[in-house]
Amino acid sequence: MYNENLILSNGVEIPQLALGTWLIDDGKVAAAVRAAVEIGYTHIDTAQAYANERGVGEGIRTCGVARDKLFVTTKAAAEHKDYRSAAEGIDGSLKELGLDYIDLMIIHSPQPWIEVNQSDDRYYDGNLEAWHALTDAYKAGKIRAIGVSNFLKEDIDNIWNNADVKPMVNQVLCHISNTPLDLIGYCQSKGIVMEAYSPVAHGEALRIPAIAEMAKKYGVSVPQLCIRYDIQLGMVVLPKTANPAHMKTNADVEFVISDEDMEILKHAEKIDNYGDSSFFPVFGGKLKGYSGKPGTEKI
Repeated sequence: MYNENLILSNGVEIPQLALGTWLIDDGKVAAAVRAAVEIGYTHIDTAQAYANERGVGEGIRTCGVARDKLFVTTKAAAEHKDYRSAAEGIDGSLKELGLDYIDLMIIHSPQPWIEVNQSDDRYYDGNLEAWHALTDAYKAGKIRAIGVSNFLKEDIDNIWNNADVKPMVNQVLCHISNTPLDLIGYCQSKGIVMEAYSPVAHGEALRIPAIAEMAKKYGVSVPQLCIRYDIQLGMVVLPKTANPAHMKTNADVEFVISDEDMEILKHAEKIDNYGDSSFFPVFGGKLKGYSGKPGTEKI
């Protein structure tokens, strides 16, 4: 079981391998959390938009491991671009999770989901409002660390240049064949820990022959190669699964990819599309008929 930690800019330790829970139903996610913790996972990632915080909290409370030995991340809804809605959302997450505090909370997107890939408005003022709410909750002890997700350089700069508490993480799409190297380098140069969601390209990496060939060279599965790749980029990695067998293999990543092969993988041909999942904004799609209410679209 890979169990290394990274250190956030405020000194908080964050487990580098986490269980992602996107698209795991609220009624099933508690069992997934318990299975993951039994295997050895100590970091669980959820979001208001996943509509499964209740189940994640149940899993945390009933897994048999002390709360202070676990790390729970959730995300403020992308639509919360004013102080009041963001602050109410933070308290709502604490209530849904049934926890006294959240280890890490991040703004899910610089834009409301319905505007991602469709609008040039980066919501600078709204993100500062949401960040203010996160900062107040952080200073009040409700949250141990705060950060952002899907933020580009200009979005990072907006927070960085206008807030006393700086972002501690930026969670982004990052996998072999789609690696934002410039953004990763920029954030890491500021001491921002980078996190990689969909490290296996939402399953599409399994279809790429070059990745399969490299995995074969190391005697590992494609998911294992993909997860190890992000680990060696210095990122927190969030593979999502409800299958305990996959949880185990995803955590069996003690091998090392050579520097030469890392360079090859960094510059692998960019993925064409994400198959049936291409409509999700995080994969370049545009939402249609989305109400903007957290839970009606799981990102």
